[in-house]
Amino acid sequence: MIKIKNNFDLKSTITCGQIFRFIVENDNSYTIVIKDRVINLKEDNDYIIVESSKEEDLKEIIYDYFDLNRDYDLIEKNILKCDKKLENALKFSRGLKMIHQDPFETLIAYIISQNNRVQSIANALNLLSYNYGKKVIFKGKEYYLFPSIEKLKELSILDFRNCKVGFRDKYLYQIMRDIENNNLDLEEIYNMNSEDSLKYLISFKGIGNKVASCILLFAYQKFDVYPIDTWVKKFMKEDYNIEGEQNIRRFTYETYKEYSGLAIQYMFNYKRNKK
Repeated sequence: MIKIKNNFDLKSTITCGQIFRFIVENDNSYTIVIKDRVINLKEDNDYIIVESSKEEDLKEIIYDYFDLNRDYDLIEKNILKCDKKLENALKFSRGLKMIHQDPFETLIAYIISQNNRVQSIANALNLLSYNYGKKVIFKGKEYYLFPSIEKLKELSILDFRNCKVGFRDKYLYQIMRDIENNNLDLEEIYNMNSEDSLKYLISFKGIGNKVASCILLFAYQKFDVYPIDTWVKKFMKEDYNIEGEQNIRRFTYETYKEYSGLAIQYMFNYKRNKK
């Protein structure tokens, strides 16, 4: 168990759409299955208590996963210098962090996410993990880690379909072939600039611009690449009188530059959750 200073909005960070596999417990804590362990996080006044099925390197894992070493206050000040109109969205989203997910799980998750509901995405990921992932016992309950690349290479299209991934079964099967044949190298993306990595990902069947943008934002933390969804379109139309995805992208990048992805997430969170 570790205690960390509560300098981020735990609820918003976990529930804003970045993470699919989490449980809200009866004590209002959050249990999340991440790459090699299960973690539970609970707010306790000025601290967050973190427990895990694997204590090794826990502090480093948490700080990396929740991006706690980045100076978000400085980033927000820079964004406000560019655009004072975003102040309400920034205030509402204060403490929201961009998580640093495992690239392979993020790849699979966002291929499944195409034209899909959040609960259906979570169900499919949980089925894949239950059927092909490693079982972990944490606080007397069973959890399943996300399957390894080696394990998912063995699956047929029917195996994927049986995990309720829908029409995406053929895309998942093909992407595993691309990885197996070294056509897709997830590690190499770290060495690419944002424009090249976006072109690289969308060259693979089953990965469009939105899916690729989500992968680069949530797994590689390339903050100048970002998805444009319905909530962002509503925000831009109502607050800036800007319509059309290309116009939104042009305005966003010209205004917020390398922090465009963060600005978009603040817009999304504000428009989706502001009562």
